Amino acid sequence: MKASRRRFLAGVAATAGLTASGIAAESEIDTQPAAASGKLRPQNVLFIMSDDMNAELSCYGSLSRAQTPNLDKLASSGVRFDKNYCQFPLCNPSRASLLTGRKPTLTTVLGNRTDFRAVHPDWVSLPQHFREHGYTTFRTGKIFHGGLDDPKAWITVGFDEAKLAGEELRDETVIKVPQQNVPPPPPGIPGPLPHHDSAGDLSHGAHSDRMLVVDGDGTGHPENHSADMAIDFLRKHRNGPFFLACGFSKPHSPPAAPQRFYDLYDLEKLELPPNFSAWPTVPPGFPSAAIRKVNADLFIRRGASELEAKMVLRAYLASISWVDWNVGRVLAELDALGLSENTVVVFVPDHGYQLGERGKWSKAGSLFEMGTRVPLIIRASGMKGNGRSCYRTVQSLDIYPTLVSLCGLPQPEGIQGKSLLPLLEDPSVPWDSPAFSIWSEDGRTTHGTAVRTERWRYVEFGARAENGAMLFDEHADPMELVNLADDPAHAAIRSKLSDLIASYTANEIS
Repeated sequence: MKASRRRFLAGVAATAGLTASGIAAESEIDTQPAAASGKLRPQNVLFIMSDDMNAELSCYGSLSRAQTPNLDKLASSGVRFDKNYCQFPLCNPSRASLLTGRKPTLTTVLGNRTDFRAVHPDWVSLPQHFREHGYTTFRTGKIFHGGLDDPKAWITVGFDEAKLAGEELRDETVIKVPQQNVPPPPPGIPGPLPHHDSAGDLSHGAHSDRMLVVDGDGTGHPENHSADMAIDFLRKHRNGPFFLACGFSKPHSPPAAPQRFYDLYDLEKLELPPNFSAWPTVPPGFPSAAIRKVNADLFIRRGASELEAKMVLRAYLASISWVDWNVGRVLAELDALGLSENTVVVFVPDHGYQLGERGKWSKAGSLFEMGTRVPLIIRASGMKGNGRSCYRTVQSLDIYPTLVSLCGLPQPEGIQGKSLLPLLEDPSVPWDSPAFSIWSEDGRTTHGTAVRTERWRYVEFGARAENGAMLFDEHADPMELVNLADDPAHAAIRSKLSDLIASYTANEIS
């Protein structure tokens, strides 16, 4: 099935010429090389985000052997944080936390429909802070959650992906996931709706439950266009200082990529996780709250055969490789313009994603490692840790104070997190700061809280684990197959981690 991109390209022409107060006109655009003046300039920032991307990057030891040469190259020249965790496994709450420097229990953004700016009109967001200190701030693609942008953050917006949400504005072939026979759902797990007709179903489930092959190399597609706009900005504002935020919407469902990225992965060689299940499944010894009964993104109210699962996994990996290719184009332009030495580069997704573990195909509600662990790469010229990996536990909440420190700006009042500057200088320096993630089912109250230290992951569902708990020894059990929460031999460590969650909930620590 083909879809037209004519309206999208018309929108491209309209947005490409946008200027706003504070943006130089064409006649005023910097034309000298970045280092021509010989003066020491403030550090620029290139802030890159992707959507729904777990740690399936080659430099993170991808279990599926993802091919990500450009992000691998970035990691080899910066610091790769191996244990970075988001604060909420859902787009809007995670992004609101990261970009305001506050944990979700303070932002009170616990769902995808709450605008942090409406709740906290006086808070200073990360890009806004740079704008208020003389930086040209520019956004292309998804940074804040779609439709909930921060008007105080940007001098201008080059490309707003939210305006295209739900519209077919690109040339792509839609491939439905072929349905095969699967076992019936376990007791308590909702099965397919009666008389379900996926071909005529326009619901979220049917929209997501497919794969997209984008024509050609993706020219004119929103993903490529986000990179194109970032490249154009770099060429026009090379003398800075600038804060350039470049967002990509993939590998968010439905997974999409040009065919050549699908061709990187041999379907027959892909392996499913050892705890793969056709339906959402709560294993023995786990609390029922650990796995939502219905998937939120893929295989919604239907089971997944192994073939179907591998096809979707390949599409997810292809989407990651496409993001990697576009990131590489932006980084290559940064190098070509001589800006790499004077630009801090950050790459971070909003949250992780489960790919069939225990039958879950989503991020929503996942307080497991796959749902909350996300890549974080920071490259800042002159840092002694560049080229090394950091195995200390950090969280996306730390990004705001880190960028402010690197660029020599004053720390805004009220932001939380901890500057990672010591780890950028020495990735092995002692570091005793756990990471926290929470989940809310109703967008109003906290239903689950996870704490991650260098060795342990502990999760409580309900106040003081009234709805169950999970404890994993990540050194011995990285796939989180054995729940140790009720093992008497681990009572002491559980008690200690439970106290950390209590302190976090009481706002004593962040």
